[in-house]
Amino acid sequence: MKNIPKICIIDDDYIYRYTVVKKMETMHLPVKTLAFEDGEMALDFILKNLNIDSELPDVIFLDVDMPIMDGFQFIKEFSKIENQLNKKIRIYMISSSLDPVDIERAERTHFIADYFVKPIKTEQIESVFLNL
Repeated sequence: MKNIPKICIIDDDYIYRYTVVKKMETMHLPVKTLAFEDGEMALDFILKNLNIDSELPDVIFLDVDMPIMDGFQFIKEFSKIENQLNKKIRIYMISSSLDPVDIERAERTHFIADYFVKPIKTEQIESVFLNL
């Protein structure tokens, strides 16, 4: 049996995290979800499970603006441990920001697979699953 993908949602907005999970359920996607309200909590989880591939996410939906550790700070710290991971984690930056500076910065960061403007659309989630 094929492994069920694990999706990690890192966003300080509880309602948004809940909405994304519900959208995937409505799409009948076989998925397990992890949710964190800031980048630091997510990074701590990844560090604690660095050598346990089954616990690590396959995909991260990462918000730009968050307290404690924002999306770009998360990417900076993630880049320091990425070569220690035994699995590839695809990161999608998701933000309500239409600021061209944020979008261009995300496009220049090779860790970021794509940049989606909130709310994430069904077609965008489908494309993420097609690329798994």
